[in-house]
Amino acid sequence: MQKNKSTFRKLLPVWFAILTFGLTELAAAFPAMTEKIYSEKIYVVIASLLSRLSSVFPFSLDDIFYISLIAGFLVLTGILTFRKIKTERYFLFLFNSLALVYSLFYWLWGFNYFREHLNKRLNITEQKASTEKFRAALDYLINSTNSNYQDSFNLSESKIDSLIEDGYKDRSSFLGIDYPQGTRRPKTITFSKLFASAGISGYFGPFFNEIHINKYLLPVELPWTMAHEKSHQFGITSEAEANFYAWFVCNSSSSKQIRYAGNLNVLFYFLYDARKLSDYRSVLTKLDKGVREDMDEIIDHWAKMRNKSMERAASKANDTYLKTNKVEKGIDDYDGVVKYVTDYLTSIK
Repeated sequence: MQKNKSTFRKLLPVWFAILTFGLTELAAAFPAMTEKIYSEKIYVVIASLLSRLSSVFPFSLDDIFYISLIAGFLVLTGILTFRKIKTERYFLFLFNSLALVYSLFYWLWGFNYFREHLNKRLNITEQKASTEKFRAALDYLINSTNSNYQDSFNLSESKIDSLIEDGYKDRSSFLGIDYPQGTRRPKTITFSKLFASAGISGYFGPFFNEIHINKYLLPVELPWTMAHEKSHQFGITSEAEANFYAWFVCNSSSSKQIRYAGNLNVLFYFLYDARKLSDYRSVLTKLDKGVREDMDEIIDHWAKMRNKSMERAASKANDTYLKTNKVEKGIDDYDGVVKYVTDYLTSIK
């Protein structure tokens, strides 16, 4: 009996992970309950406390956390190789560590994956897909992008941060967020060049509730990326939904440059889908010269830094990660912003 109790105590993180897994299945089965209990109550407290703590530090705590995990694994494996630790203790520590990280991920942020979907939360009528509605939304975005175009994008990062925060604050009721829900201090990705080679412009760190921005972003990309990552801090896990939040906040901004940046970046998704249209080439001619030049600059900028092998590996890992969290479309979920923007624009007509 004593031995069984000792074994149980040694595997406490594993049992906790099993309990957490069971709760994720329950949360996925009852999204309304997840919304009310976790997203609207528990997570709000967690985000407020963690983000205020991490904002004290100018560097990324999440990056340090990930580096420590990798370094710890390598050191422990080296110790095992030289037989300085028993194999049983090695695997016990490894399984407990992985179990703890798994559990922390869900309790600190991940349960938001199982909340109610955007249309229901924001009371946006879900539209039946049609070419006519898609074209109407595309025309709106092209016209808005053209009308907000300026020769140069000269907003500072601090000004962009302030304008995006104003957007979330002013539209918190419609977006269903509990503003301020902590502090969102954008931090630079420690290995920005490495992330850029994989095509990653930013990421949200769930363990310390941190916003991360790639320092190699072009200025016109910064508002969209910042708004996208900030939405994750508000508990938005779906990439399609985060893209919608980014577009909505930018498009609603008092700043012409922020509106331009938001519409320009969402246009990439719409134009990708527009390739199926028979008059796709004529659609492109509707874009003003300056807009086309900005889009070409963004494409060329990332192409120069991209490493195809790194990008494929990162895309595959992200796809697996998203599908594991019941995002059926995986990495294609990003493209879902087209549906959400079309639904929204159709519903307000």
